[in-house]
Amino acid sequence: MTKLSKYEKETIINFNEGDTTASIYTFNADLKRRLADFSLKYPALCHLKHNTAEGSVTYVIEKSRLSIRLVPPYNEERRAAARAYAKEHGFKPVAQGEKTA
Repeated sequence: MTKLSKYEKETIINFNEGDTTASIYTFNADLKRRLADFSLKYPALCHLKHNTAEGSVTYVIEKSRLSIRLVPPYNEERRAAARAYAKEHGFKPVAQGEKTA
C-alpha cells in the first residue's frame, strides 16, 4: 500500500436522473464521519457500500437527502456585520502565520 497524495484523495458524487440513489466516494475525514453518523441514524436512507485499506469509503444515499449548497461571497456590509458580531461575542482574530490548536 502506497501513501496517496492530497491530490489523489478525491471525493466523487455520482448520480443519474433515472435512479433514486447517489453514490458518494470520498477520502475526506469530515464527510466520512458525517456519512457514518447519518447511516447509523437512518440506515434505510444511507448505507456503507465499500471501504478500502487506503482510507476511502463509498456510501449509497437517497438522492432526496443530498444537497449541494452554493454560497455567494460576503459583500462588505455582511463582512462588517460579521466582524461586529464577532467582537461583541469575544472572538479573537488569528494573526496571519499563527497556528491554531
